Amino acid sequence: MHPTSEPMSVWGLIGEASLLVQLVMLTLVLASLVSWYLIVQRSLLLGASERLLKDFLRRFRTSAELAPLYREGDAGLPADAALERLFRAGYGEFQQLGREPGVAPEAVIEGVERSLLVAISEEEERLGKGLALLATIGSVSPYIGLFGTVWGIMNSFIGLSQVRQATLSTVAPGIAEALIATAIGLFAAIPAVVAYNRFSARVASLSSRYYAFGNELQGRLHRRLQAGSGLARAA
Repeated sequence: MHPTSEPMSVWGLIGEASLLVQLVMLTLVLASLVSWYLIVQRSLLLGASERLLKDFLRRFRTSAELAPLYREGDAGLPADAALERLFRAGYGEFQQLGREPGVAPEAVIEGVERSLLVAISEEEERLGKGLALLATIGSVSPYIGLFGTVWGIMNSFIGLSQVRQATLSTVAPGIAEALIATAIGLFAAIPAVVAYNRFSARVASLSSRYYAFGNELQGRLHRRLQAGSGLARAA
C-alpha cells in the first residue's frame, strides 16, 4: 500500500521551487510592488492636478484683471498647481517685455508664447514620470514569468527522465510550481498595463487643456495690448 501523498499548497510549491524560479518569482513580486506604488502615486498626483486646474481656470475666467491673480501666487504655489505655473510664466513674461521700451505687441505675444511652451513642456515631463516604467513592467513581466515557467517545466521533465515509472503525481508538483511564475507575471503585468493606458489618456487630456489655456491667455493679453495701442493712437 502506497503512502498517501501530502496535499500541495501554493506556499509549499514556492518553497520547493528551484533557486532560479524563486528568483524569477521574487523579481516579479518586486515589479508588482513598484507598479502599485506608481499607480497610487500617479493617481494622487493626476487627481490633484485636475482639481487644481478646474479651480484656477474658474478663477481665471471670472477675473476681470489678471494682475491681482498674478500677485496671489507670490505666497507660493502647490506642487500640483500646473495651470497656475503656466499663467505665471506667461503673464510674468508679458509684464517683463511690457516694461521694455519699443517692444512691438507682436514681439510681446511671441515672447509669451515661448514662455508658455517651455512651461507646458516641463509640466508634461512632470506628469509623465513613471509611465515608461509602468509600460516596461506591463510588457516584460509576462515574459519573465514565462521564462520561469519554461525553466521549471524543463527541470520537471529532466527529473521525470530519471524515474522508472512516470505518474501524474511525479510531474505535477514541478509543473504547478512553474505555472505559479506565469501567474505572478500576469498579476504584475495586468494592473501595470491598465494603469499605463489610463494615465496616458489623462496626461494627454491635461496636456490638451494646458495648450488650450495657453491660447486663451494669449488671446486675453493680445486684446489688452490692442486696447492699449488703440488708446495711445486716440490720444
